[in-house]
Amino acid sequence: MKKIVMTTPLVEMDGDEMTRILWKMIKDELLTPFIELKTEYYDLGLEHRNETDDQVTIDSANATKKYGVAVKCATITPNAARMTEYDLKEMWKSPNGTIRAMLDGTVFRAPIVVKGIEPGVKSWKKPITIARHAYGDVYKNSEMVIPGPGKVELVYTAEDGSEVRELVHNYKSAGIVQGMHNLNDSIESFARSCFNYALDTKQDLWFATKDTISKKYDHTFKDIFQEIFEKEYEEKFKEAGITYFYTLIDDAVARVVKAEGGFIWACKNYDGDVMSDMVSSAFGSLAMMTSVLVSPQGYYEYEAAHGTVQRHYYKHLKGEETSTNSVATIFAWTGALRKRGELDNNTELMAFAEKLERATIQTIEDGKMTKDLALITTLNNVTVLNSEEFIKEIRKTLEKEA
Repeated sequence: MKKIVMTTPLVEMDGDEMTRILWKMIKDELLTPFIELKTEYYDLGLEHRNETDDQVTIDSANATKKYGVAVKCATITPNAARMTEYDLKEMWKSPNGTIRAMLDGTVFRAPIVVKGIEPGVKSWKKPITIARHAYGDVYKNSEMVIPGPGKVELVYTAEDGSEVRELVHNYKSAGIVQGMHNLNDSIESFARSCFNYALDTKQDLWFATKDTISKKYDHTFKDIFQEIFEKEYEEKFKEAGITYFYTLIDDAVARVVKAEGGFIWACKNYDGDVMSDMVSSAFGSLAMMTSVLVSPQGYYEYEAAHGTVQRHYYKHLKGEETSTNSVATIFAWTGALRKRGELDNNTELMAFAEKLERATIQTIEDGKMTKDLALITTLNNVTVLNSEEFIKEIRKTLEKEA
């Protein structure tokens, strides 16, 4: 069969541990036999990040700005144990955090729905995509332990030296305090990314905060979303036949568990962190969750929503058999290839991405799957495959369709 030709490279970011092993298997079995794969390669494995003082992560983000589309393998965010294990120069930051900040992007996570893996919420029939704001709030907070009686204030000092003060609390005894911030520019980027992605995927967009309690902080999020929607997107949404809907976060949670799905749910940073895990778990598995970083400038970076599968990697190093689910990593590749094809008007590449996704889902629905899915499926008489067997089985299904 003649291989599909790519005209523009996509940025390839390799990663760590078991997902790095799967990455190579996926390329060898499911991609290079069918595509003249053209990528600009960056090794984001922890050892190479350490060797380059993490410059490779910055370079990969800049390359994404250049080419517009990237695909990323799961990577390690080091802790104290990893410092020792990898003999690191310093505790390097999360590559995802660095890339998110450089691309000013929003993370969209959605479950991959297959027959036999039934959602824990009975009403859910279609995927629910979580859009998580990836800047500020509790993740960039300042905290203080208050040892005893005293006063805590918020103080804003303007460039001209003038001050505005707001009392936080008069402490009569010991306690704690936390300060959070956000930036209008970042909220605006978040809003535009959400509106653009809704138009891109033809899905309704929900947004939720707690503006009734947080009358300045959360209300600013609400106001920025509404203003941008009315000025830039209202007519486009009408033309696309989709809607934008704002509600309180507690009302959103109540509505989501009774909804059918098929929409994007935009959340502030912490809400998105929590709700994406809830949605992924209720749909079956983090290994069946896609993740795409979208910038308001139109850069796309695709990856799996899960980590490096450390436990399986240690088993693999010992020569023991693993049954690691590669579906989300396969869908990271198909997402990137589809977007590359879309931007380049390469219909063959887009069609291949669709075929590979169908083949992956069909393999599972035919009862051939990894152990994690076999434990939760409603299908009978399933065949449990190891990591490599599963990928090879997908290739068989793909070749039948091709």
